[in-house]
Amino acid sequence: MLKLFNTLKRKKEEFKPVNEKEIGMYSCGPTVYAFAHIGNMKPYIFADTLKRVLAYNGFNVKHIINVTDVGHLTSDRDEGEDKVEKAAKKEGKTAKEITEFYFSEFKKDFNKLNILSPALWTKATEHIKEQIDLIQVLEKKGYTYKTNDGIYFDTSKFKDYGKLAKLKKEELKAGARVEMREKKNPTDFALWKFSESPGKRQQEWDPKDFGADWPIGFPGWHIECSAMSMKYLGEHFDIHTGGEDHIPVHHTNEIAQSECATGKKFVNYWLHSAFLTFKGEKVSKSTGGLFTISDLDGLGYKPLAYRYFVLLTHYRKPLDFSLTNLDAAKTAFERITNKIIELKKEHHKGEDKTKEYQKEFDEAINDDLTTPKALQVLQKVLDDFDFDSKKKLALLEKFDEVLGLGFKEMKEELISVPKDIQTLIDARERLRKEKKWAESDIIRERIKEKGFLIKDTPKGPKIAKG
Repeated sequence: MLKLFNTLKRKKEEFKPVNEKEIGMYSCGPTVYAFAHIGNMKPYIFADTLKRVLAYNGFNVKHIINVTDVGHLTSDRDEGEDKVEKAAKKEGKTAKEITEFYFSEFKKDFNKLNILSPALWTKATEHIKEQIDLIQVLEKKGYTYKTNDGIYFDTSKFKDYGKLAKLKKEELKAGARVEMREKKNPTDFALWKFSESPGKRQQEWDPKDFGADWPIGFPGWHIECSAMSMKYLGEHFDIHTGGEDHIPVHHTNEIAQSECATGKKFVNYWLHSAFLTFKGEKVSKSTGGLFTISDLDGLGYKPLAYRYFVLLTHYRKPLDFSLTNLDAAKTAFERITNKIIELKKEHHKGEDKTKEYQKEFDEAINDDLTTPKALQVLQKVLDDFDFDSKKKLALLEKFDEVLGLGFKEMKEELISVPKDIQTLIDARERLRKEKKWAESDIIRERIKEKGFLIKDTPKGPKIAKG
């Protein structure tokens, strides 16, 4: 029985699908104006694990991820520049060049982290009609009003506004998170923003082309997710994921506009990933983002070692990043890799312990994706010498359908050893045979300085890149 922590209820619930044949799952995607950093990638590793667990349990998953290529302003207060337009000015490129380049880089990171691609990547700029149509439905039902700078949603008309974030209207009024300007309520948000000077922005549309009588402009950030998720998954679907920063504003606003438009419950299960932190602070683009996946790769940390690092902590707990913590994860991941490679060569006959270990693993992942416990089971299986090697490998590869660490692809790296390094290796072996340990250790260090590591085995020295 799969249980998931539903942010809407603030508790774990048994997962019951809307439709047994196909699970509808939507994940808030990237705003493509800069390189994604390692903190940005954490929610996607979580969403990928969730999707893999659903598939592991026999469900067919239709997964949609949006691409925000217009409408995300520098402030969640419906103020400031459009992030894409700002990046285009800064880099001297068109908005389309900016979004295509950074989306391409984002997908490369997805592949490096072994994250499964969604059924569809849906771009906001390719769904302007759907967004305008949805706003018009809200307009006809009396949920909108017009100001000097846009069409706004009136949150006072949705009695359950803030239910996801457990927001109380009295508290919102006392500590308004936005300047009122022409807003009726501090929590009201833009559905359509008017261009200040039509023709100045690179990305803007005339709503009259789509049957709406508003000034030229662009969609608000929140409306895109409602319009695209409902187009591809229906007005009521199973799962919506994102980072915990989406709870108080973005996802709260999605629920309000969607449920007012359709009169139906929008999503059954809301799941959120906690932040990646550094020295107690959230890792974000505005604070520099620490590293990208490519940065870590360049420093000698394989992307899948970072995935392993993320899986070591439950998705709902903040994950504190440091190179020391990542080093420990890297060492553990290398140990797993080496054991998997050795296991592929073994033909050790032993007991079949598949059922008992699979039960432990299944209990861990089906209890709200408890990956730290699942990894403990993995380690137990790896270290169990009495477990038949062939059956053990088959079980580990089954586990990896959830973990996504690439066990099937793991193989011994063929290393080309330069002649001068081989000469040092041979010299060290002679010294070891003569029991001249101190001298052989000096040569080991010289080999290490040149970028190679030696591991002594009963079959002789094994060489790896340092």
